[in-house]
Amino acid sequence: MVLEEKMITNGEPEDEEEEEEEEEEDLVDPLEMMRQKCEEAEHCMHTRERLEQCETRVGSRSATAEDCTEELFDFLHARDHCVAHKLFHSVK
Repeated sequence: MVLEEKMITNGEPEDEEEEEEEEEEDLVDPLEMMRQKCEEAEHCMHTRERLEQCETRVGSRSATAEDCTEELFDFLHARDHCVAHKLFHSVK
């Protein structure tokens, strides 16, 4: 019974976990920030428009074998190419 009371009254581990969770929420991933900036670049906007056009075209049809895999890969390649040149300058 004494052990249970000590465990109940001793709230330190729970408090430490809550503090760690709050600190982790403040962290911002530089990769996500770079991806957002690169998606707004001219070349990425062009590939994104092609992807959106494909999605609209495929979504408007009830039965089609077409998918937008090629357009998606083109967009991701353009975005990641942009990110690769900028990301490592901001990582310490």
